[in-house]
Amino acid sequence: MSVIRMTYRIETAGDVEKLAAKIASDQSTGTFVSLPGETPELKARVAARVVAIRPLEALDVPSIPDPSAPVGAIYRRADVDIDFPIEAIGTDLAALMTITIGGVYSIKGFSGIRVTGMQLPGAFTAAYPGPQFGMAGTRRLTGVEDRPVIGSIVKPALGLRPPESAEQVRELVEAEVDFIKDDEKLASPAYSSLEDRVKAIMPVILDHEQKTGKKVMYAFGISHSDPDEMMRNHDIVVRAGGNAAVININSIGLGGLSFLRKRSHLALHAHRNGWDILTRHPGLGMDFEVYQQFWRLLGIDQFQINGIRAKYWESDESFVRSFRAVTTPLFEGDVCPVPVVCSGQWGGQAPDTYARTGKTVDLLYLCGGGVVSHPGGPAAGVRAVRQAWEAAVEGVPLEAYAREHRELAQSLQKFGADAAAS
Repeated sequence: MSVIRMTYRIETAGDVEKLAAKIASDQSTGTFVSLPGETPELKARVAARVVAIRPLEALDVPSIPDPSAPVGAIYRRADVDIDFPIEAIGTDLAALMTITIGGVYSIKGFSGIRVTGMQLPGAFTAAYPGPQFGMAGTRRLTGVEDRPVIGSIVKPALGLRPPESAEQVRELVEAEVDFIKDDEKLASPAYSSLEDRVKAIMPVILDHEQKTGKKVMYAFGISHSDPDEMMRNHDIVVRAGGNAAVININSIGLGGLSFLRKRSHLALHAHRNGWDILTRHPGLGMDFEVYQQFWRLLGIDQFQINGIRAKYWESDESFVRSFRAVTTPLFEGDVCPVPVVCSGQWGGQAPDTYARTGKTVDLLYLCGGGVVSHPGGPAAGVRAVRQAWEAAVEGVPLEAYAREHRELAQSLQKFGADAAAS
C-alpha cells in the first residue's frame, strides 16, 4: 500500500460528499485560488482522494453548535475513507499529524468531525524503532511468566519525601509485587527530587534482588519539557541500576519521545494523561486506535489504557477497544506494547478483564489502593490480586475461590463493598 488511508466520521447540516471532497482537497493540493505551476499531473501525484463514503444515521441535534445551519436542520453523518499518497507526506509523524489530522478540524461546515481510523503503509515500520522491550522484555526484566505482571503505585498526593517513599517501596517489594511506578504527577519537586528519590529507592530494589533473585521493576517519572534534561533524568536512573521510566507522552510530545527512545536503555511506560481532551466528546477528536499508533511507532513499551469498571469516565467497551488496538500488530512482525490495565483496579475485575480481552494473561495489572489499602497490608493485597487472577484463569467464581484464600476473601469484603456503594 503506497497510500495512507484515513477514516473520518463526518457530521454536517450540509452535503457530506462535498465536505469529504473538501478534506481531501484542503489537506493536500487545494487552495482558494489556482497557483502558478499547478498542473493536473502534479495534482494527480500528490492529491488525496475520497475512496469510500458509508452513510450513518442522521441526528436532530448537532454534536457541536453550527451557527450557519438552518433552524430545524438534519445533521447527516458518514464514515469517509480518504487516501493520502505517501509521496506527499513521507514517513514523518509530525507531517502525518499535521496533514491528516491537525488541519481537518478547522474546515467550515462541520457540526462534528472525528478521526476514527488510520492505515499506514509498511514504509513506517522501517522508519521507526517501535518498542524496545514490549511484553517479552517486560517478562524478562521482571522474571514473571504465565500470569499478569502485578504492579502498584507510589502516590505523590501523600507528599512523601524520598526516605518515606523508600519505606513504602520496601513494603511492596517484600510483598512480592512485580512492578512499581511513580505516579504520573510526580516529577522532581523540591521535597522529592528525582535524583534523591532514585538514591533512596534503588538500594531497596537492589537489596531485595540480592536476597531473593527477583528484581522488581520500578518506573521513575523522568518526563521533562527539555529533551536534554529528560535524558539527564534517564541517565540518573540507568546509573543507579534502574530499568524503567514513566513517560507523560502528551506532555513531552512526538519529538521528545523520539529523542528519548533513540538513546534509551529503559522500558518506557506511557501515561496518556491529556488523551481525554482529544477523545471525550464523541463527535470530535480521535479514537484511541488512531492515537496509539503514533506512540507505538516511536517506541513505547508499556501503554496505560484504564480498565474494567475504571474510576474515570471511560466505559468498559472503550477499554476493550483500547486493549484490542494496543495488542494488534501494526505490521507483520510488529512488537506490541504491554497493555497496562489500571484505574481503580483490584482483584474483583480480574474475571471480566480475562474474559473480555481474549483470555490472555499478557498484560500489566496495575493496582494502587487495590494493593496498598488491603486490610491485611500490601503483601496480602498482592496475594489477593494474584489469587483473583488464578480464579479467573481456572474459571472459578471469586466467591468460591475465596473460601480457601483468606486474602481474596478480605479483598472481596472490603473492595467489593466499596464498589457496590459507589
